[in-house]
Amino acid sequence: MKRLILLVMTVSLVLLGACSMEPPNWAKPAEKHNLKNIKIGLSVSTLNNPFFVSLKDGVMKEAKAKGMHVTVVDAQNDSAKQVNDVQDLLQQGVDVLLINPTDSAAISTAVQSANEVGVPVITLDRSSDKGKVETLVASDNIKGGKMAANFIIDQVEKNAKVVELQGVPGASATRERGKGFHQIADKELQVVESQSAHFDRTEGLNVMENLIQGHPDIKAVFAQNDEMALGALEAINSSGKNIVVVGFDGNDDALKSIKDGKLNATVAQQPELIGKLAVNAAGDVLKGKKVKKYIPAPLKLVTKK
Repeated sequence: MKRLILLVMTVSLVLLGACSMEPPNWAKPAEKHNLKNIKIGLSVSTLNNPFFVSLKDGVMKEAKAKGMHVTVVDAQNDSAKQVNDVQDLLQQGVDVLLINPTDSAAISTAVQSANEVGVPVITLDRSSDKGKVETLVASDNIKGGKMAANFIIDQVEKNAKVVELQGVPGASATRERGKGFHQIADKELQVVESQSAHFDRTEGLNVMENLIQGHPDIKAVFAQNDEMALGALEAINSSGKNIVVVGFDGNDDALKSIKDGKLNATVAQQPELIGKLAVNAAGDVLKGKKVKKYIPAPLKLVTKK
């Protein structure tokens, strides 16, 4: 008899537990098409970079306009921290994840964790190597790399020696911007060295100082983001050399530098637009609409002329 009572109690607890497991807001039938009060989890690679601050602002503004709530976490360019951050967001019960990966390979485990619990994932600016991602919202980084190479070719003689400052190793933006650049530059220029400065201004300065010492006759540098480009520019100014510098992003400091006749050019993205498009894509996904696997944000080469 005791065993029978114990069995009944166990079954009752299981049933009560199952009843208490509520689906996420977007999955409730009565609210399926109502995006108000939807919880968005936004994981940003770093907020110590104006580009990603603008990207975050774009998400916040569009989400506020739609009545959605956003929780933002800053990975501080630490891929392990970002994976933990995403796990925390899942524990908080977010309805959708917007992830700007620090490292496209490392973030894969976090994306797969979201897949397992049925939380849709949208990536911004950089992709994830594995796991199901509803869409990537980003600029065409390969095209941007080509734009930078073509600009440099127009500024220097054929077969001129140039260097490249690469971003964070493993990030899809690093791979793609480099791929586009080399598709053009390797045919028309001499790319004597490519080194990572991790998308960081101070590292860009330090790496560029070393490159100038090792290659005193370089004519141009392609930096895969504006922060590295501005750091490289400081090193070049200290050396007294005349070297063409091209960045990538179009942040406010870079645009001002171009206007002042210092930085030669930048391949300008629209980070706020990327954030806005990501929120719109999230809304479509939660409503059950199909979205394209890649949503592009237009690029523009900005020069003083």
